[in-house]
Order: sequence, then structure tokens, then C-alpha cells
Amino acid sequence: MGLSHLKDTPPFDILPEEIVKKFRDCATEQTFAADSYIFRQNAPPTGFLYVIQQGMVEITATVPGGQEMVVDYRKPGQFFGATPIFTEEPYTGGARAVTATSCFLIPRDILVKTADDYPQLHGYFSRIILSRVRSLYSEIVKENSVNALTQMEAYPFRKRLSEIMHSPVATCELSTTAHQIARIMTEKKISSLVVVDEQDNPCGIITEKDLVSKVLATDQGHCETSTAAGLMSNHQHAMSPSAYMYEALNYMTVNGIKHLPVIDAGQLVGIITLPDLMRFRSQKAMLMVGSIGDVNNFEELARIKCEILTVARALLTETHSTPEVLEIISYIHTSILKKIYALCFDQLLASGLKPPKVDYAFLLMGSGGRHEMLLNPDQDHGFVFEDYPDHLQPEVDAFFGPFSQKLVDACAYVGYPLCHGLVMANNPAWRGRLRDWQLRIQDWINNPEPQKVRYSSIFFDFIGLEGNTKLVDSLHQLVFAQIRDYRRFLYHMMTLDQNYRVPLGLLGRFLLEKEGEHKGQLSIKQGGTLFIVDCIRMFALEKELTQTSTLARLAALTDQRVFEIETAEHIKAAFEALTFLRLRQEISLLEQGQSGSHYLDPHQLTKGEQELLKESFNAVSKLQDATKRHFTKSFI
Repeated sequence: MGLSHLKDTPPFDILPEEIVKKFRDCATEQTFAADSYIFRQNAPPTGFLYVIQQGMVEITATVPGGQEMVVDYRKPGQFFGATPIFTEEPYTGGARAVTATSCFLIPRDILVKTADDYPQLHGYFSRIILSRVRSLYSEIVKENSVNALTQMEAYPFRKRLSEIMHSPVATCELSTTAHQIARIMTEKKISSLVVVDEQDNPCGIITEKDLVSKVLATDQGHCETSTAAGLMSNHQHAMSPSAYMYEALNYMTVNGIKHLPVIDAGQLVGIITLPDLMRFRSQKAMLMVGSIGDVNNFEELARIKCEILTVARALLTETHSTPEVLEIISYIHTSILKKIYALCFDQLLASGLKPPKVDYAFLLMGSGGRHEMLLNPDQDHGFVFEDYPDHLQPEVDAFFGPFSQKLVDACAYVGYPLCHGLVMANNPAWRGRLRDWQLRIQDWINNPEPQKVRYSSIFFDFIGLEGNTKLVDSLHQLVFAQIRDYRRFLYHMMTLDQNYRVPLGLLGRFLLEKEGEHKGQLSIKQGGTLFIVDCIRMFALEKELTQTSTLARLAALTDQRVFEIETAEHIKAAFEALTFLRLRQEISLLEQGQSGSHYLDPHQLTKGEQELLKESFNAVSKLQDATKRHFTKSFI
């Protein structure tokens, strides 16, 4: 394959044929042996864009410990090495020939010169190159969204367009100039105008994007001479005011439009924008959170908790990002838990018990502390108190013993299962003064038995749900101080994690459970997301980060250059993809009346989903290897 198809490849498809011909004329050809590096990460730019003629190239990124992670593959007709073209900064990833590979090399100078006349070229090359996992994940989420929306009947998508459309519609005539259009949009604070003919029939639409791309970004357009007739998009997309929101969102998603006229009996009666639909997509969730504040009994909280399933299904089909879905679900859970706390506290006061005059904070740990709760999280919580004198201990126990038991019972009643490891406030081991916690943490760290390491893993994700937040800050500092004094603990955390591997064989085959309840299945959690959470936590503890969510920790570690941007993006994409598959599986099981589970049969997934799962597991495996190398090298 030569450069004959370059004109069909984005972003070159926006360029005139004579410009593309110049690229062909000045390009040189070079061949690279199999398994040889074309350039390495952080190497200075060679000054060329590489277009593959034959062969295959893998794009790599380095993770902590020096391990290289393959984040993408490029095939004939595709290009690589674009990142430094306009920045002249070192390569953010490496490129290695998988097989004997020949490439055409287009000089940087001609690309930069061309971009002066075609800014779109600069914008294209300035974007971060997404990983293979991200690409697969995006495709599957989009497919899931479109398929689900065609079946969806859950509130709030039962609203009709007549209930949310903008009316009357701002319009302009075919002869309206670009300058006049821009002024109308600015004055009315809108992003589009419907173009009407002499009979007021809609014949097109003009958006802000049209003004920018057809007037401001070109030499041909002029604000005073360009008119709506030449600027408008002639699409005839429209829907009836009786159409449902989910129908409109599905229609706009499939057709790639952001503005939709609403037509009734041939008359323009309103307009819908994509942001209008997005405003309502989480309304159910927000209404639920608002209603929690008015609840005064556990029965109603239990009912609300059951509705999280409906909300999660809606969120997952609205093309929300998976982290956003987790954040919203976790917010609902924590709102319910706060209400349970308040009701229990009031009931205890009403019974005549009085709290001691000591400062305290109620701790939420595990997935709750990370804001990564799914549909049916178990209870992981405890109390931290100020360092009160010993003689107050009976008074503290007299109140917080019954209070803790009431909390655990109420949470179980509402629908939060008991923790199998008894990591709950009614267990005295999970209540204590700062100095009590210091001794426990010291014991975990200095005597890193497997169970103690597991306990610490749950605990280290704590946040303060109620009470004095200064105690929570002090507790963080205690953790960091203890790890600072015995840094080898992180090595022990790593070795425990390394006892388990992702469920993939050497040939890329899924390794399934051979017996028991989950025979023929694999765990997305224990084989995937858990490893990402654990590995990122280890690095966060080493750097003494107070963030608790996995992706917030990853972002902070990237800011500190522990992870390169491309590596972090690959890990993030794997985490999102695995969480997406797990949440979708849990929703499906609960809707069938079964218990939620992180186990699934991968062979029931589509081929694309199986590939996504394998790519995500590979990313997790690379992260595990990098974590092992880093902490082995640092602490042995």
C-alpha cells in the first residue's frame, strides 16, 4: 500500500488534492526490521510523520518499574508519531515494529506549513491518542446505549418532547447574514437558528459550529455577505411533539445531531437540543436524593434503595461515563447511609441515651470510601474518636455500643449486607481513639499477615461520613507516618496481590472456574478491578495521597509523573471497561430476580466485548507486573 489512499484518511481528507500530492512527492520510504524500535518513549522527535505501507507497529508506554505496556496497534494505511509534530516535545510513547514494516515518512515542516492554512490539521494532531481499550470500550458503550434506549420506558424518558421543548423557536430567513445570525444567537443566548422560507416552513438549521467552520475558519466566508442560505445544514431531521424523550435521544445519537426541530402538522412548534435531554437524564437520581431528606423511617429508605437499580440502568444507557455512574450511585448510597445514621441517632436520644462529650467521626471504608459502590455494597464502617482519657471509656461504650449495633441492624434492614469480615462499627475492633487506631495500624504494618493486610486494604480507603473531619485528617497522617516508618509493608501488600493473576492463559484464553457455584465463569472484580484498585492504592500510600477514589488517585499520580499520561489513560480505560461490564452484569442479574454478582460467562459476551475484556485484563496484568517490579526494587 502506497500513499494513494492518504486522501481518504482523516485528517488528510479535509485537504485539497494538490496539498496531498505535495505530501506524496516529499515523502521518503524506510523499512524497519521486526521487533525493532522506530523510536522510544521520551526520545526527541525525528521530524517525520510515519504512514505504514506494510507490516504492523505497536505503540508502547512505560509504567512504573520500567515495564512497557502495549497501548495500541497500527496497521497499513494508518500513521503514528504525530504527537510531537506541532509541540516538538519528546515522544509520549514508543513505536516498535511487530513484523518487518515499511513506512512513508512525511516531513514535519510541510505538515506545519499546511496547518497554517488548515487549522483543523493542527487540532487533529494535538489530541491525545486513545488506547486500544478506550477505543473498544467507547464502541461497546455506544452500542449498549443505542440498543437500550430503543427499549427503555423507565422514567424520566417517558416525558414527551412537548414538555421540554423550547418554544417559540428563534428563526431567521434565507437572506439573513452571518453577522445578523451571530447577533441573534448572542442576544438570545442560543446555539442554533432554524432557517425558514417565505411561508415560514423550516428548510434548514444553522448552529454555532456552522458559523465557525464556514465563516470564521475559512478565507471564503464573510460575515456581511455570507447568508443563511449558504450556511445552513439542509437536513430534514424533525420529530413530533408527542414523541418521547428516549426516542429523541436515540434519534439524535444515531444521526449525530445536537439540534432537533419539533414539527406539528407541518408547523414549527419547538426545538430540542442535546443538552436539553441531558438535563433530564439524571433527574430520577436527583429526585431520589432530594426525597431522602424527607424520609423518617427505614421502610421508605429500603424502598428508595431498591430503586437504585432503575437509576443505574438509566444512567448506564444515557452514555454517562462509567466513573460518573459510580459517582452518582455512590452519592445515593451515602445519602441513604447518612439518613440511616441520623434516624438511629435520633432514636437513641429518644430512648434516653446521651452521647458523651467527645469528638468523633463515622468512617465509611472500602468501595464506599472510594465512591465506587455498585448496586449492593456491603457494610464497611467504623468510628474514630479523639484521644479522650481512659475513665471516659465506659461512658463512650454505653452510647456507641448500642448506637453501632443499631446502625448495623438498620443498614441490613434497608438492604446493605453485613460484612463477612465483620468490618463494621458494632465490632469493637473498628471503633477507637486516635491512639487506639495508631496501635492497630502499627500492628497491621509491622505484622503483615494476609488477613491484616486485607483489613488494612479496606481501611485505607476511609472517608468521614459524619462527625469531626479533623479527626479523619489526623487519621490519614497516622497512616502515612506508620508506612513511612516501615515502608516494607507496601512490599507485603504487593506480594499478597501477586498471589492472584488475571484469568487469562498464555494463548489469551479465558481461565474459568472449574468447580463450585461459579463453574464456567470468571470474576471481573477478583480478576480485574480489584487489582487496579490495589495497585493504585499502593502507589498512593507511597506518595501519601489523601484521595480515596481509584481514578482520583491515578490522576494525582500522573500529575506527580509516577505514571505517564498515556499509561494512565490505558489503566483508566481498563478500569472503566471492567466496571462497565460488571455493573451491566449486576443489573441484568437483579432484573432477573437473581443476586447481583461480579461473575460472568465471557463466552456469552459478543466478540467485541470478549476482546475488550481480554485487552482490559492484559492492561491489568501489565500494571501488576509494574507494581511488582517497583516495590520489589524499592523495598528489597
